[in-house]
Formats: sequence, C-alpha cells, structure tokens
Amino acid sequence: MTDARQLDREELRDEPASWPVVAERVLGAGAFTSLLQDDILAPDGQTLSREYLRHPGAVGIIALDDADRVAVVRQYRHAVRHRLLEPPAGLLDVAGEDPLAAAERELAEEVGLAAGHWDQLVDLFTTPGIIGERLRIFLARDLRPVDAPEGFVKEGEEAEMELSWARLDDLVAAVLAGRLHNPTLVAGVLATFAAKARDGFASLGG
Repeated sequence: MTDARQLDREELRDEPASWPVVAERVLGAGAFTSLLQDDILAPDGQTLSREYLRHPGAVGIIALDDADRVAVVRQYRHAVRHRLLEPPAGLLDVAGEDPLAAAERELAEEVGLAAGHWDQLVDLFTTPGIIGERLRIFLARDLRPVDAPEGFVKEGEEAEMELSWARLDDLVAAVLAGRLHNPTLVAGVLATFAAKARDGFASLGG
C-alpha cells in the first residue's frame, strides 16, 4: 500500500475510454431509456457480457436563496418505494439540448422559480455500473418567482410535488446522518456547502 504512487492534482480526472463492442442486443426499450446487453472485448482478450441502461442525461438544480435555504420537493420514486426529498431536476428532453436551458426550464416548471445567477456545480455519473446517465448539477442564485412555461401541466408524480425550503446546513446534517438518499440532493448540497466554505463560490466561475 505504501508503494502506491500519489496522484498529482492534474491527474485527478476521469479518462474517457471505450472497449470494443463485439455484439449489442436491445433487451427492451422504454419511453426514455433502453436496456442493452453488450459483449465487450477486454484488454486481456476476454469477452465480457454487460447489461446497462442507455439514458439521455439529466440536470439538477440547487436553488439557493439569500437566507442560505435550498428549494426542495418531495417526489415519489417507485423503483425504491420512497417519497424522496429532492432538488428540482429533469431529463434532457431533446437530443443535444443545452443543459443550462434544461435546468432553467425545470426550475420554472417544478418550483416556479427563475435565477439571475447560474454556476455549474458538479458533474457525475449517477450509477456507472448499470446506467449511462450523466447528471449535471447547477447552483442557481438570485432567485425570483415566475410562472410555469406556457402549456406546461404537472402530471404523474410531479402533480404531487410542492415547493418547500430547507436550510443548507440542515440538509448537510441530514445527508451525513443517512436520512436523505437522492443522489442529486446528496451531491448537490455537499458540493454547495464545500464550495461556499472554500471560497464563497468564487472558484465556480459563473
């Protein structure tokens, strides 16, 4: 263990890579995702079979007001049989959609807010062992109320959501106590807390 090399700062990055796909099978297709099974060729010559969900990508928004409160909703998630406390978030509805434009739309649709200042907060792969979802989380500040986009109607689980506010410090404490589990919320509030403590968001760079 002591012989392992310490990575320097510039090496702390994930590396794009793609092992050759020998065969690809679509096991099922849904409205937004597809279940695939790929046979991939590993560097040692072994062929591996891997199942995964193809996903269009998503955005999340940590909307922080002047009192250090975060806009949150409760949303039922059937896969885990929980109503999770979450920040506004949503799919990239159109191929090639700009993530910031999607975040602005979701913030208005889900909680009726707009922001005068946006920062890219953190990027993550939500469950890289099984889902190809890439999530970009933004920090939104200088908040103001707005009407939902014209023609938008909340349906399904979204129809049950209501805007609430929670103190950033309280959310961090609840995450560390294991009471909150939504990955967008967990990553977003911890990154917000760290960025604020580090330099008051100056390193986010707008």
